[in-house]
Amino acid sequence: MLFLSGLPVAGAVFLLVIVPTLLAMCGPIIVRRFFSHAHLAANNEIAGFKFATVGVIYAVLLAFAVIVVWEKFSDAEGAVIQEAGAAATLYRLLAGPEPEKAATRAALDNYLGVTIDQDWPQMAAEKESRNARLALDTLYSVTLRLIDSDPGRPSVNIELLRQLDTITQARRARLHLATGIVPTIVWLVLFSGAILTVSFTFFFGTKHLAAQVVMTGILSLLVFMGLLSIVSIDHPFTGPSFVGSEPLQAVLEDLSR
Repeated sequence: MLFLSGLPVAGAVFLLVIVPTLLAMCGPIIVRRFFSHAHLAANNEIAGFKFATVGVIYAVLLAFAVIVVWEKFSDAEGAVIQEAGAAATLYRLLAGPEPEKAATRAALDNYLGVTIDQDWPQMAAEKESRNARLALDTLYSVTLRLIDSDPGRPSVNIELLRQLDTITQARRARLHLATGIVPTIVWLVLFSGAILTVSFTFFFGTKHLAAQVVMTGILSLLVFMGLLSIVSIDHPFTGPSFVGSEPLQAVLEDLSR
């Protein structure tokens, strides 16, 4: 799925929509070579009832998967925005000319820069940047030294730690979501269900074979476009549809000014 999620839009459409649709449209032609129209038409009424049940079951599964993946994609966006907001608040709490505060601001600048430059490319490959983790460790160390040097501001110090904890939690959330949202078993059900649902239409007996081929193609397009949408956002930080680092970049630019 990581490979499919990382494909450009044209490549993903070709592999996940066009190729399966063309293969599906060949299905009725092949079946008609072995079974006559009369044999297939005799079961249309029963097959139609069963296909309605199969179609509804798969449509529910597909819709559920789309909703869940979209919600997790939104969670990834929310985690990045939350991390950026906590970094901006932390910077404002560190205002002042004291050397300890300046060192903490510098550590925060370094963390944001390394995260943008290294964490995002690594997350696209389901990994994390070791340098970003070390930069976060350094930010913790200098923040704790700052708190030890100025224990007379308990409320501010508590807020510093709370915002730093928010940054850590948000980073863990996006690193987790970067590994993919849909479990393997669900992918198995979705793809096998798509194949079975489309294959069911091969055994209807219509008088005009060309019309049946077109109807099968239309159904296949709808089914595999739904799968394409799930694959495209299954890895929120991979491929053409991804969560960018713009919120963190905006905070870093604001800190630079």
